[in-house]
Amino acid sequence: MSSIEILKNKDCKVIIEKGELISFQHNNHEYIHQKGNRGWRNSDDEMFPVIGPTSKNNFIVHTKNGDGILDQHGLLRELEYSLDSCDKNSAKFIKKYKRNTQIANSKFPNKSSEGKLFWPFDFTFQKKITLLENSLNVEFIIESEKGMPFMLGYHPAFLLSDSGEETLESNGTEMTLTDVYKAGSNAFPVLSSDKIILKNIHKKNLEITTKGFNNFMLWTEVDNMLCIEPITQYTSYTDQKFSEENMSLSDGKNIFSVAVKIL
Repeated sequence: MSSIEILKNKDCKVIIEKGELISFQHNNHEYIHQKGNRGWRNSDDEMFPVIGPTSKNNFIVHTKNGDGILDQHGLLRELEYSLDSCDKNSAKFIKKYKRNTQIANSKFPNKSSEGKLFWPFDFTFQKKITLLENSLNVEFIIESEKGMPFMLGYHPAFLLSDSGEETLESNGTEMTLTDVYKAGSNAFPVLSSDKIILKNIHKKNLEITTKGFNNFMLWTEVDNMLCIEPITQYTSYTDQKFSEENMSLSDGKNIFSVAVKIL
């Protein structure tokens, strides 16, 4: 079975590789950062069940089911997606995790002291990408024990002109790439917002809207790409302890979505 799924309609094309959105084209203009280019090694990823650097908490997350050991942005990205279904307009992928299963940490030993990661809850994580007219929708469905603590972040990277002239707008406030650079590794917070507009150079603007996240953070170190990340919580500028008192609690089934529209 091919690891590449391609969705097409009249004006748009989406390419997905093993659950990763690696291309979104509109009239042959690419809007997704390409792997191998400067900036970041991926095109999109997910942060779950925590967001942010857990090293400040000795990699420990406290829960009612006992402690978990998680590295930055959790352990979901260490699991592989399997294809659940696909047609010409959509593709659905799934990851399943059994509680306390130890997962090899790809950051170890060069960037982390923790060789194995684990989480004291079962969960199923679904990602569905749907191509619509001049837009795409990414939906996440998380099924778990009711009351499981979690954070969720979506981490797509968008292709820029390499001019440094792109700007963004949210809640009536304009932001520049200089603002994002100044935030550094903490990422620039855009809080209490479910919409952000990327004003591109030499191609159409993008409108990113979300349901369930309510916040964004922005990150880049280069002019050719920008990560616009919907997040449930922003942790970088806080002294927040990684425990369930500071996390969302599962309803048993939680649904989140991100729409990327060509303007």
